[in-house]
Amino acid sequence: MCYNYIMKNTNNYESILASKDARIAELEALVRFYEEQFRIAKSKQFGSSSEKAVSSEQLGLFDEVEITANPNLPEPELEQITYTRRKKGKREADLAALPLEIVEHSLPDEEQVCAECGEPLHAMGHDTRKELVIIPAQVKAVEHRRYTYACRHCERNGDRVPIVKAPVPQPLISGSLASASAVAHIMTQKYVMHVPLYRQEQDWHRLGYNLNRQTMANWIIRCAEDWLNPIYDRMRQLLLLQEVLHCDETTTQVLREPGKAATSTSYMWLYRSSGDTKRHMVLYEYQPSRSHAHPQRFLKNFKGYLHADGYSGYNNLPNGIIRIGCWTHMRRKWMDALKGIPTNQQGVSVAEEALKRIGYLFHLEEIWIKLTPEERHRRRLEESKPLAEEFYVWLSTLNALPKSAIGAAVHYALSQKQWLMNVYLDGRTEFSNNRAENSIRPFALGRKNWLFATSVHGAQASAVVYSIIETAKANGLKPYEYLEFLFKTLPNATSSAIDSLLPWGDAIPPHCRMSVLEQH
Repeated sequence: MCYNYIMKNTNNYESILASKDARIAELEALVRFYEEQFRIAKSKQFGSSSEKAVSSEQLGLFDEVEITANPNLPEPELEQITYTRRKKGKREADLAALPLEIVEHSLPDEEQVCAECGEPLHAMGHDTRKELVIIPAQVKAVEHRRYTYACRHCERNGDRVPIVKAPVPQPLISGSLASASAVAHIMTQKYVMHVPLYRQEQDWHRLGYNLNRQTMANWIIRCAEDWLNPIYDRMRQLLLLQEVLHCDETTTQVLREPGKAATSTSYMWLYRSSGDTKRHMVLYEYQPSRSHAHPQRFLKNFKGYLHADGYSGYNNLPNGIIRIGCWTHMRRKWMDALKGIPTNQQGVSVAEEALKRIGYLFHLEEIWIKLTPEERHRRRLEESKPLAEEFYVWLSTLNALPKSAIGAAVHYALSQKQWLMNVYLDGRTEFSNNRAENSIRPFALGRKNWLFATSVHGAQASAVVYSIIETAKANGLKPYEYLEFLFKTLPNATSSAIDSLLPWGDAIPPHCRMSVLEQH
């Protein structure tokens, strides 16, 4: 009786202890999870935003002298070379791209007399200094007077009097004060310099004319629809003929969109050409949602490789499109996981090992950047692909908690393997989708300043203008000069001239192109 009682209570105690131990282990795991999330959040808030991983080998660069020094080696033979040259610094190189105005300072003729003997003086040399001078913007009114001509002789003697009018350029917007330079300035300020229209309104007032923001918005929409849309449509046709593209999307807000609340989220989609082309095209498209139907519709005539991030909306693309995953996105998951690990444990962590393996693949890409696509493809198959396959074999051996940052990184890498490994199908593909992210960044910067679009027409016009400007920049054109040229030319051009007006077209005047110094 007593024995049974003792055994029963012992079993109860063991059950209670086991339950307590399980609960303690669960709480400890939960504490580690929250500590990990705290370190990640702290790193995102206060840490560096750079994605460059710093390895122990890179840190050793600061100790290069100590590491490479060998006192037992003989001193090299020295050769003394003596010469003098004038130093040309960065200032002179920067000034070389600017127009130069020379202001000469000389003595009046009556003062060019020697104070000792009274004989004439002669110029024996000069010294120079340079300054930067700004010519402020100026608003002026231009009145076009179109003269009409008639024949006096026919008026007196003939039955018919011919009337001849002088040619005059077509207006940008009929019945409006809009000029090519004014609209180009407004667009450049908003879409390149990210200056909202309400602040531009203040600038126009200070320049002496009260141009309200509603008028500016109307000009942007009207000129985008009338003159820039044909350029956009032609670039879209040419873009879909490419064999390698990049795409991305970001949020935007439209206040007056039918069927949607003012606070709802809309999207700006981006499609652009790859680095393996001489004609760069960057196209934005506004859509009310992030539905997979939008890239399907935009890319329905495209056949080739498409770089994209891990968004599932790119999973079901039209036949003939091969999706290329982004290794940079996958690497970010491991960087987040590394940030969640205590500093003294990071060097021996799984996340550090993953980053080293991925980093070496990117290192090889940097070495091969100047190779032809065919040679790059061969080197990838020989050297890079076996390492990538080895990386995935190593991943399959990891036993990480699903809800941990490392577990999330492992799951993302495995779920994206199909598309990440597609980079080895062609030498023209890239290991990251950074090209699209860099192209969509100007829109994200502008969004922080002007916050939203008022109407769908405004959002669509913004997509067109951004496309023209970013494509111009990608092809080495000055945005303002190119827009002004288009607005002066398109109202008087035929549809057959569109190809010559594209950013790489033959009709683009030299003053629209940036010099080598200006590009740097």
